Amino acid sequence: MGRTKNLGEFEILVLAALVRQGSDAYGVTIRKEIEERAARSVSIGALYSTLSRLEEKGYVTSRVGEATRERGGRAKRHYAIKAEGQAQLEKSIRALGSMLKGLDPWPKTLRMRATRAPAHR
Repeated sequence: MGRTKNLGEFEILVLAALVRQGSDAYGVTIRKEIEERAARSVSIGALYSTLSRLEEKGYVTSRVGEATRERGGRAKRHYAIKAEGQAQLEKSIRALGSMLKGLDPWPKTLRMRATRAPAHR
């Protein structure tokens, strides 16, 4: 049996950004998508290491585009989500939804549970 390839929170955000952007996504646009939609600061280093890890897991594919004048003759690396990545993203979204189900209104419920949590000794 193969190793489980569960997704972390940031991996979920990256894959969701790829779904939204399609096959022309690249580092800067992925970063912008996450920062705007998730209201979260993203370091370019963390993004590229996550993209590399997702590619190693078989969830993402990348290709090098044409060199562009505005990039000083350098090419962009474009990323796209693969079918296996889409399936794993959907699985993670379902699991999260299942965990949150019944916590409506969940922010109030979470505050109540946090105040009742026993102290660790």
